[in-house]
Amino acid sequence: MKQETFKKLVADRANKRAVVLATHLETGDDRLIYPDTENDPLVEDARESLRDDKPRTIETDDGPIFLNPFNPPLRMIIVGAVHIAQPLSQMASISGYHVTVDDPRTAFATEERFPNVDIVAEWPDDALKALALDHRTAVVTLTHDPKLDDPALEVAIRSPSFYIGSLGSKKTHGNRLDRLAEAGFTEAECARIHGPVGLNIKAKSPSEIAVSVLAQVTGVLRQTNPT
Repeated sequence: MKQETFKKLVADRANKRAVVLATHLETGDDRLIYPDTENDPLVEDARESLRDDKPRTIETDDGPIFLNPFNPPLRMIIVGAVHIAQPLSQMASISGYHVTVDDPRTAFATEERFPNVDIVAEWPDDALKALALDHRTAVVTLTHDPKLDDPALEVAIRSPSFYIGSLGSKKTHGNRLDRLAEAGFTEAECARIHGPVGLNIKAKSPSEIAVSVLAQVTGVLRQTNPT
């Protein structure tokens, strides 16, 4: 790898920027391709490699080129240190997410209840702004309390987060959408929220609900259109 390419790649990784390293397998020439690159014949292949999180070799008129994707790390931000958050945080960690649990109610957000994950005890909108949500971030609100969930959703909706989900019944979610509309959010913006959160698998226990949530997050990440 050329030194210039290596330095740029290191900087992109530090800045959590998605990039693909393209290496010509016969000549060794390499370059970086970004998903927003224009007029590059390999950009669509690069985007697909980033989307799949898998390297691939493509054949071109100039010979074979190896595409190695470098995505920012996956993150899950869970708002609400409730019972469902406990198994969800552990399952998400096992699945490769860097998990942060935010809840200003410090009696709930403790290391004993949430081992090996980051704990933040800030008001959700302040916490999410500080966490700088990106396109590799999933946000899940679980408090059932509009004073906590709504501020988090207001930040998440207007962020690049690839997934936003909120716990609650259909009636609860309908009321939530009404409040967001009154706050100035459009129907298209509100449609980004998966509510009730999770796949409809008739889950009952906190662990089963966590399974349904993580499955839906995975489906959105991999673009399988889960319902």
